[in-house]
Amino acid sequence: MAVYSNSKISTFENCPRKYKFNYIEHEEQDIQETIEVFMGKRVHETLEKLYKDKKFKKLVSKATLIKFYKERWEKEYSPDVLVVKKEFTAENYKKMGKKFIEDYYNKYKPFNQLTILDLETEDMMTLSDGSRWHVRIDKFACDKDGNYYVCDYKTNASMKDQEEADSDRQLAMYSIWVKDKFKDAKSVKLIWHMLAFDKDVVSERTEEQLKKLEDETISIIKKIEQATKEDNFPTNVNVLCSYCGFKSKCPSFKHQVELEAKEEVKEFKEDDGVKLVDEFSEVKSRKKEIEDREDKLKEELIAFAKQKGIDIIYGSNMKANIKEFDKLVLPENEEDYKKFIELLKSKGHWEECSMICYPKIQSKVIKSELHPDLIEKVKLEKDKRISLSKRKDLEEE
Repeated sequence: MAVYSNSKISTFENCPRKYKFNYIEHEEQDIQETIEVFMGKRVHETLEKLYKDKKFKKLVSKATLIKFYKERWEKEYSPDVLVVKKEFTAENYKKMGKKFIEDYYNKYKPFNQLTILDLETEDMMTLSDGSRWHVRIDKFACDKDGNYYVCDYKTNASMKDQEEADSDRQLAMYSIWVKDKFKDAKSVKLIWHMLAFDKDVVSERTEEQLKKLEDETISIIKKIEQATKEDNFPTNVNVLCSYCGFKSKCPSFKHQVELEAKEEVKEFKEDDGVKLVDEFSEVKSRKKEIEDREDKLKEELIAFAKQKGIDIIYGSNMKANIKEFDKLVLPENEEDYKKFIELLKSKGHWEECSMICYPKIQSKVIKSELHPDLIEKVKLEKDKRISLSKRKDLEEE
């Protein structure tokens, strides 16, 4: 049975193709780490040291802790760490991490609010379908009243609000593990230490909520297993692509990476893909202009024919026939439209006048929302469509 985690599930939800690269093919990433991930690791290491030392009755001073943080930064940092936001430097992030540690230290000193049960907890639990779930908790604690605390350090630049915390999957899944392991647990508090804001966000789930969450998680696992069986992992281009380490292998970015490697403008312009897209874009633009001009000419021809009282206009080699015809206009009011449809059905004309809506049926087939007997009668074939859009990487520049 495969082992799943919140990271694996989230990766699949954000981009199935990235899931395949990372967890099935185990491809090497173009970039090993982003500066955000690097800084987060150093902060986690530092806070782990704080509580480990306290376990052995050694209270580390704030200055000692900051010294440890800086030493770990200097030892582990390399130019390969990716800084996506070019307006900031690695030094900016280093200073941010330092402030996170200082604020946390000042807020919780002397760190005796809870009994620390474990740090960087690693364990496995079995879900109701037999799937294995990886448990990893930054700080696991309890108090004397039987309340347990699952704590997560967050170095995010955005604040997690209460609604987001109450719908978060990661820590909530861990609370299932806590309740199974510790039968004396009166409650399980989920705590996000939002270090960038020196604030905590706390959430708690009912048994009903946890059951629903587990069922939803198992449903996603089934989708992953089905995708694996069918080898169906499409790309999903979104804002997280800027931080992705598989761009050179991704069908949506591989060509862009190849182009960025070309040093000369001439070499860039000679790329076959660039030439094809540029020509396709030009043809699409001209087609739109021609269609707009065609509509305008139709209006002018009709106006000309009306002014002259004629229905044929002669050109050099062609002639234009202007014929009047009856155009059907259905009831525009929603209620009247529904009544009209019902009348069509009651008078026996619906079958001969209605049409199958292919997009709606296709959507229902893909989502398995049609009756199985109907799905058996149709099939899905792979097809291609081409659409044009602006390159956002150029807009950012």
